[in-house]
Amino acid sequence: VQLQASGGGLVQAGGSLRLSCAASVRPFSSYGMAWFRQAPGAEREFVAVISWYGTSTDYTNTVKDRFTISRDNAKNMVYLQMESLKPEDSAVYFCAASKGDRWNSRKSDYYTYWGQGTLVTVSS
Repeated sequence: VQLQASGGGLVQAGGSLRLSCAASVRPFSSYGMAWFRQAPGAEREFVAVISWYGTSTDYTNTVKDRFTISRDNAKNMVYLQMESLKPEDSAVYFCAASKGDRWNSRKSDYYTYWGQGTLVTVSS
């Protein structure tokens, strides 16, 4: 099982980035998919989660209305579109997968599979 995150980079405040996560979990539609992030010296924190067929989403308050999580089950992909980026969004972003009964857990230990992380740096 592998999750491969990509799309991070350096962007100015106010800019946009789109993160992608390619998943080898099968069947992909059985997995709730989430994004977490971890800034230097900080704990890993929940960012966004999407239900099995993409009909429901949940976001942490600090990114609501700026970030959009989506998934393409035909391609085994999950995305995080990030708009109006702020320096405090700088972190390593991780995608995660869970086959649990809940699609919307915000707890990192609920997720079984993790990607390697992609670094997002937002300059002021």
